Amino acid sequence: MHKLLYSTLVFALAVCLSLPANAGNPDRQGEAGAYELLMNPWARTAGLHTMTTSTVSGVEAMRLNIAGLVRIDKTQFEAGHAIYLEGTGLSLNAFGFAQKIGENTAIGVSLMSVSFGDIPVTTTTQPEGTGATFSPSFFNLGLGFSHIFENKVTVGVLVRSVNESIADLSANSFAIDAGVQYVTGEEDNFKLGISLRNIGAPMRFDGEGLSFTASIPKGSVTYNLTSNYRAADFELQSMLNIGASYDFLFGAYRLTALGNFTSNAFARDQIGAGLEFAMGSRFMLRGGYKYEIGSATAPPEEAPIYTGISVGASVGFDARDVDGSVKSHFAIDYAYRQTRQFGGTHNIAVRLDLH
Repeated sequence: MHKLLYSTLVFALAVCLSLPANAGNPDRQGEAGAYELLMNPWARTAGLHTMTTSTVSGVEAMRLNIAGLVRIDKTQFEAGHAIYLEGTGLSLNAFGFAQKIGENTAIGVSLMSVSFGDIPVTTTTQPEGTGATFSPSFFNLGLGFSHIFENKVTVGVLVRSVNESIADLSANSFAIDAGVQYVTGEEDNFKLGISLRNIGAPMRFDGEGLSFTASIPKGSVTYNLTSNYRAADFELQSMLNIGASYDFLFGAYRLTALGNFTSNAFARDQIGAGLEFAMGSRFMLRGGYKYEIGSATAPPEEAPIYTGISVGASVGFDARDVDGSVKSHFAIDYAYRQTRQFGGTHNIAVRLDLH
């Protein structure tokens, strides 16, 4: 068993050391697609600016560090909604399910879609609009697996399908996430997490929307032939997260300090820290700050959309059996992330844990 643990940690560290050679390059910004893979529909992690690599658990782990999926009591359901960049008309909807299998293994399913609202159809001959509307469909489905060893090390892997489409065009691919979490300390105070996300095949749009009719003259005869434009491939938004946290325990109260580093393959690297205060499972208050390395000297048009500030809160309620034991736990989570333009991003989610 110990040999397996050491092998897992060595593999994770090897991945960490190999990725930064191609990461954090601002010159590559805009070269990748499927940006929805970076959007977070869940409120608990959004309240800490998606920096909970070391502490995330349950359904939300399938968006940040799949290793945390197994850290639930038995069953967890969660639904989330986000108003993305208020004023743009964009919103996120998500649902997730996590289930323990035995004592040390869990599986999970997560769904997320992006809603764009109704967009007017414009053409070169009718630039003000034809009167019709369309709405793109961005959707992904993730299937995750996580296992815990001796209540100290958890590992996990997730496969996610990625789909983007409109009426006459679509692009499909898949992405793989992998992660490790390590817990130590007298009361499991110290946590370390590493996750590698969105490693997958390039995407390319295809469909009738790329076809056109061309007139091909041959002598005195002209033939109308249908041809297709060539669409370029684009990469997925791959990234590496490394995070650590420490819990300060004061009886029924907990104060968690955490830090996180994100190495982006197609954007600047990010570093940040946050605090979460908890009164048992009844009430939690959290806030964080994330900084994009090098953004201070970047041109204004390359400044990050988020200012770096995030806040959030959770309120929970327990349902108990006649003997006083907790039967289930229901919670409502909220988060806000401030942006330089628009009205910020709002997240709200509801969770149900069955014990």
